[in-house]
Amino acid sequence: MATNDFLPVLLGGDANAYGMARSFYEEFGTASRAIGKGAFHICQHSKILTFDVTEPNLEDDDVFTRTLLDYAAAHKGQTLVLVPCGDNYTKMLVRNQDKLRDAYRFNIMSPDQFALLSTKERFYDTCVKFGLEFPKTCEVTPETAAGFEPPFEYPVVVKPSNSVAYWNCDYPGKKKVFVVQNADEMRRILAGVYSETSTYRDAMIVQDFVPGDDTCMRVMNCYSDTHGKVKMMALGDVLLEEHTPEGIGSYGAIMTGYNADINERIKGFLEEIGYVGFSNFDLKYDKRDGSFKLFEINPRQGRSSYFTTASNKNLARYLVRDVVYGEDRPLDVATLDDEVLWTMIPLDVIRTYVSDPEALARAERLIRAGKVRTSYWSPQDKSLARWISYQVNQRNYRKQYAACFGHRGIDD
Repeated sequence: MATNDFLPVLLGGDANAYGMARSFYEEFGTASRAIGKGAFHICQHSKILTFDVTEPNLEDDDVFTRTLLDYAAAHKGQTLVLVPCGDNYTKMLVRNQDKLRDAYRFNIMSPDQFALLSTKERFYDTCVKFGLEFPKTCEVTPETAAGFEPPFEYPVVVKPSNSVAYWNCDYPGKKKVFVVQNADEMRRILAGVYSETSTYRDAMIVQDFVPGDDTCMRVMNCYSDTHGKVKMMALGDVLLEEHTPEGIGSYGAIMTGYNADINERIKGFLEEIGYVGFSNFDLKYDKRDGSFKLFEINPRQGRSSYFTTASNKNLARYLVRDVVYGEDRPLDVATLDDEVLWTMIPLDVIRTYVSDPEALARAERLIRAGKVRTSYWSPQDKSLARWISYQVNQRNYRKQYAACFGHRGIDD
């Protein structure tokens, strides 16, 4: 397969974008370009990712399409592979895909599919239809918030149905996800979410709290080709989540996993609805009934999805085979033969905060075997500036876990 006969164009500037840039470089030897509202530290001082366009108003439809069409015109004659690396950019590409089809190669769901899956309450309706288990769930809106009580017992989890709108709002005490212990906490949380200082007016999802620590979490990454056939699946066993208010629900450390039943169920779900593109599922093992509860599907690869590439299932490989070369290959599934420990956080943080002895022993075995991969520090992208940035990043993680670990309630 020839290299450098296409140019990856990434929408975004965070760990997700850098993980995709690493995937393209490791598989094809091709450096990526980025377009976005700005670049996080992880994307700076890089030899494999160049931030070509910074546009603060990129979430405006007219600005989005004009920026991308102008960029394509400036690279006329090149095959441009477009990859959204975030909820907002995915949403923009879904909405404007018809205007960009002639200029870029990409694989993205239809607006109807996105509407079905992008808000969590509609996602759970779809789960019921296809027999996927999920926690007891209801929703609350601005109109029903006063005096709201869930139809199941506390503790419960409260999170936004529209993650893009919630990310863009602000109010005192905001957290990505709340664990709520009683009616008084529920009242105070909803008062903040729907306060005058907050712009968020979509539903909040309320769920039965599934007991268990971070090691009960699982994450699944998939790629479905332009014909709706699943071509890649990689399951991750979570070691630690992030624990800052804005980071709850994001993963800090993952080990390659495998579960044939989960693979079969999710593959069937995706192919039944004709899903195309990358998908990212969050699940949790429920010790009460021995089942895995499906929390949500993200219609994109996630910020931790580089663990898939680290597990020998390179994210860029399947996209390029599909949209550039038109290849039709059999399903490729990560197994424990591909086992690695992927981490965004320092190893000493893992050793300090992972309490499950079996999971920690497994992590130590992978560390001793040298099977550790990070998103931030790449052997192909070394420089003094990146080393300093990486060390600052790791120091900050140590401080954040010391200050925030286990703090998921309104008063934490």
